[in-house]
Amino acid sequence: MTTLKILILTTLLIFSSLNLNAKSFSKVASKEPVLVQKGHEKHWCPVCGMNLKRFYKTNHTSQLNNKTPRQYCSMRCLVMDKEEYGIETSSIKVIDASSQMLIDAKSAYYVLGSKVKGTMSQTSKFGFALEADAKKFAKTYNGTVVSFEVAMKSAKDTLESDREAIKKINIKKIYPMGKKIFEKKCSKDIEATNYIEINELKADIQHNKLCEALKEKQLQALALYLWEVKRFGDLDDIKGKIHVTHDEKCPVCGMFVYKYPKWAAQIFYADMHYSFDGVKDLMKYYYEHKEGISKILVTDYYSQKAIEARESYFVIGSDVYGPMGDELVPFEKLSDAKTFSMDHKGIKVLKFDEIDLDEVRKLDE
Repeated sequence: MTTLKILILTTLLIFSSLNLNAKSFSKVASKEPVLVQKGHEKHWCPVCGMNLKRFYKTNHTSQLNNKTPRQYCSMRCLVMDKEEYGIETSSIKVIDASSQMLIDAKSAYYVLGSKVKGTMSQTSKFGFALEADAKKFAKTYNGTVVSFEVAMKSAKDTLESDREAIKKINIKKIYPMGKKIFEKKCSKDIEATNYIEINELKADIQHNKLCEALKEKQLQALALYLWEVKRFGDLDDIKGKIHVTHDEKCPVCGMFVYKYPKWAAQIFYADMHYSFDGVKDLMKYYYEHKEGISKILVTDYYSQKAIEARESYFVIGSDVYGPMGDELVPFEKLSDAKTFSMDHKGIKVLKFDEIDLDEVRKLDE
């Protein structure tokens, strides 16, 4: 056998061994996972809906400014949430891929770009409490041992390419599967716009048996179809709805408004406008910036059409929550507002000029 043939054979054997090792590594929790979120939705990532137990060894957690705990299947989803909420780095933790315990992310050693398939990213990222464990993992599965900051930078740098790669897969395989499941196995009354996060949608489908029994893969495909296709598709059919671009953030809370089309609101000035994820935040902004307003639009709860806020009615204190919790629910017609208030335990119905700022602030208490 020639030297060249021996070299080629050796190289093939090495790569075959690496691929085998990579496939043999499981990201699934091998013991009871630590879940920090509350309610039935605690089992899924709030950003992408992935099952946290199945991707446990790439899990990260954080805490929003209002102390709400969040848990993600991946650093990629953490970065997306951080982009929206401005999460403090000091609150971020990661699952140690070795001990499977939550550890401080800033002091963790990350293995970046191993042969093990990434979670929601083309570049894998695994955190370890001990440098020795990180080096051992890198030796077995390849990759580079880096700091938390370097791993986060990588996640940010590849965010758009990862989004595009995931979108292509979803369009080709996942959405068609989800649509078929919805049409054949589910109640047609599922309304995705009623949920704030995708994990809440998944929890409701499973807990309240809104579909026939589904495997996790089927549930995820269904949820993605409802959340990313049907939710916006149904609203696109509505003429006269509020239009929000994907880069518009609420100036009060920082959330991306497009994610919550059912609650979108806007204030217009002569040469600019601001979009809000609900009337509550719009009112907080309004009382500080009243001068020069040309138009205020809110979304009628029933029709989902844009209506002039100063000619509308608002139900306060109902059991229907918006993206930021207790909300002022808008209606074009007084009769609709009264009906909604009776159905959803509203405290009172107010016209726009009757809304008091102190009362608005109390909704956050």
